[in-house]
Amino acid sequence: MNETQDWNKSRRARSGKFQNEISAKMKMGAGDMVSLLRAFLASGTLRRPKQPLPVVPLAPATLRDGKDKVVWFGHSASLLQIGGKTILIDPMLGNNPSPVPFSRNRRYSVKLPISIEELPPIDIVLLSHDHYDHLDSSSIRRLVPKTGVFLVPTGVGKRIRKRGASADAVIELDWGEERNVQGIRFVCTPARHFSGRGLFDRDSTLWCSWVIQSEERKLFYSGDGGYGPHFERIGRQHGPFELAIMECGQYDERWRGVHMLPEETVQAHRDVQGGVLLPVHWGAFTLALHDWNDPARRVSAEAEKLGVPVRIPKIGETVYLDRDSEAETEWGREADWWQDPATHTGRSGTADGPTQTRIV
Repeated sequence: MNETQDWNKSRRARSGKFQNEISAKMKMGAGDMVSLLRAFLASGTLRRPKQPLPVVPLAPATLRDGKDKVVWFGHSASLLQIGGKTILIDPMLGNNPSPVPFSRNRRYSVKLPISIEELPPIDIVLLSHDHYDHLDSSSIRRLVPKTGVFLVPTGVGKRIRKRGASADAVIELDWGEERNVQGIRFVCTPARHFSGRGLFDRDSTLWCSWVIQSEERKLFYSGDGGYGPHFERIGRQHGPFELAIMECGQYDERWRGVHMLPEETVQAHRDVQGGVLLPVHWGAFTLALHDWNDPARRVSAEAEKLGVPVRIPKIGETVYLDRDSEAETEWGREADWWQDPATHTGRSGTADGPTQTRIV
């Protein structure tokens, strides 16, 4: 059996549940539960920033400039414009990543860079799996009237249709399958994770990563998941990439099978031949026990050690994909905004105007 056949389709157990290629169990024995409780009760932690994070307002005119770009909205939500198309990735744009409406786990920033209503028509909404911090019901319902196509892994389509999308607006793909949507090529590729939105539906829908390719560019989005050999295979079959948007946050040694540590994020990025690394899955909510900015610190240190180009934009900052030598000087001013956001508020789209940078 050749490599493509070996991992071209997802696998299911006799129960019908989707399966990972290698085990992704979370380590949660009695001893782990005790250590988890101790960590939860520990003092001196900074799981949330002391004040709301700075947000760069995203002007509607910026989204009409015709240039290829990516804008991070916090956590894993990103807006991508390539090949003249507007793509929203895992648009969790609500304030609460939990099924419990009165949860205290609120977004770190007071508002988003732009409201859903102010967004231009969305050509494609791309989802990696159905967890609440990626598929937000309120966001999907508000996006349905202005979205052309929802592109999702197998089984997730029912979640989107339930929230108002028509059947012909939803495309489901299995691992290894690809589809050309409005001139953009998408390939559904494996991830090492799990799915489910309730007590009894775990692994009933598929999770994935995505290859995104226009005529001029090729990008990768990891979705959620632990480190594994699938990254190297994706790199061999589909790389190299100009930019890789990679999960980096909400991790712990006890569940590294389903969420990478930052050092593993850098290695996974190298495996897929990712070009510039843009770490996501942090900066919006507290879903683990590490400090809120620990992902940025650790991924930056590891990337510098291994010579990997990394970009950590502010929430709402426009990152253009075209090369521009002037951007290096601009970028250098606030590349470490996450160290102390209180000292980096001057370019949040107020007196100094919106911040921009470019992939170099």
